[in-house]
Amino acid sequence: MTDPTNKAEPLLSARGISKSFAGVEVLRDVDLDLMPGEIHALLGENGAGKSTFAKIVAGVHRPTRGTLRLNAETVDIPSPLAAQRLGITLIHQEPISFPDLSVAENLVLGRGSGSPLSRVPWAEIIGDARRLIDLLGVRIDVTRPMRGLSIADQQMVEIARALASDSRLIIMDEPTAPLTPKEVETLFGIARRLRDEGRTIIFISHRLEEVRALCDRVTIFRDGSKIATEDIGNLTDADIIRLMIGRPLKEYMHRGKSHIGEVALKVEALSLPGYFENISFEVRKGEIVGLGGLVGAGRTDVARALFGVAPAASGIVWVNGKVVHITDPSQAIREGLAFVPEDRAVAGIFRTLSVEQNITAAVPRQIAPSGIIRRTIEKAMAHDSVRRLRIRLASLRQPIGELSGGNQQKAILARWLLTDPSVLILDEPTRGIDIGVKAEFYDMIGELAAAGRAILLISSELPELLALCDRVLVMSEGHLTADIPRADATQERIMSAAVPQFREAAA
Repeated sequence: MTDPTNKAEPLLSARGISKSFAGVEVLRDVDLDLMPGEIHALLGENGAGKSTFAKIVAGVHRPTRGTLRLNAETVDIPSPLAAQRLGITLIHQEPISFPDLSVAENLVLGRGSGSPLSRVPWAEIIGDARRLIDLLGVRIDVTRPMRGLSIADQQMVEIARALASDSRLIIMDEPTAPLTPKEVETLFGIARRLRDEGRTIIFISHRLEEVRALCDRVTIFRDGSKIATEDIGNLTDADIIRLMIGRPLKEYMHRGKSHIGEVALKVEALSLPGYFENISFEVRKGEIVGLGGLVGAGRTDVARALFGVAPAASGIVWVNGKVVHITDPSQAIREGLAFVPEDRAVAGIFRTLSVEQNITAAVPRQIAPSGIIRRTIEKAMAHDSVRRLRIRLASLRQPIGELSGGNQQKAILARWLLTDPSVLILDEPTRGIDIGVKAEFYDMIGELAAAGRAILLISSELPELLALCDRVLVMSEGHLTADIPRADATQERIMSAAVPQFREAAA
């Protein structure tokens, strides 16, 4: 590991960087030095200013005031292309590419030279692309289209593009959110290699364990201001959380016992060939039942089947003691089910519609009792939801796509609570949201259970399952492999049921 404190001159110096949108200051007077050969984390709650700062460095936004100096020279970065020419690359959380072009073609975009009549040197382009991919130690066919590549492979292509442009500063914004643990370790190995070559990496993440494992220094933002910059070894997790949210993180997790009532959801021998087989379990009123397992184990497929998105081929489902045959989501809603999906950007929000339209989308009969939307009713319902769930926004008419991830997730939950469900299915509800909002979600989930709702919670975060759930079900390769009571649940027991090799060794 390189020691950035030994470097005499910073690669990038920011002084007094501020940014306003529509007269509202979202970033104020940020001073920060980024050293050559370091991995530097930016942390903060959603809306704290970290991503705005990163986008200013990457040329996505122009600062309202302040200066940037690159290698001791003042620079103006009016666009991402200008940033790329200066050796600065931003890798987005959701990789941006041209899906119908090949991997090799995506790697050379923006680096063209010669006249429009020049012949395309395909052999050279493909050869260069293969060398770049080989440098990363991953196996990707550079002649295949980007469409169909996994998110992990798409991100590797983004990193390869940064190498192709000889980037000195690489900004990774939530790069691990969609990745499996194995893919995360591959990405971290590449990041360490780039650092050791003398490149600088900005790493934005909500996962403290990743920051601690990867980063040299950390800068913490709160309410648009830089609060602190420290070597990661000088801060405990409690220190980081206190600096991020301005207070110690109290115990939000649901630990008290709710009154466990009658069975609200019962599933027997549910199967969908190729996805899951013979799934049987029940969830009672007031109970939080976790569903754990590795990515691809079939957890989300079971949730989608219960909600009628992709119905099961066989099996029986009871809701509140009644056998139901759910074939589409509208029927699931009528039967008292609600589903907060894992991919909020694709399956959760209507990005261009307003916050109030998103919140009230699942209750058309309530907002339009005579077939015509009553704006006063729609507004009142949305306003009440925003107040109860503490959703941060500028206006109810604001497009929901402009909200932070955590506030989008709150709006999705608000939508389903308006349907007054008896069974609430939450699929990775805290993925990609910051610690402060995550704590609020834990509080809300506990309150919903205490109010008598049955909750099926799918999560890849073992501490979350252990802290919140009354029982933990575990899936592996499409099968239910364990039903562990809270008193007996440990990370080791969950993982041994989730990983095939562990189960075979224990048998």
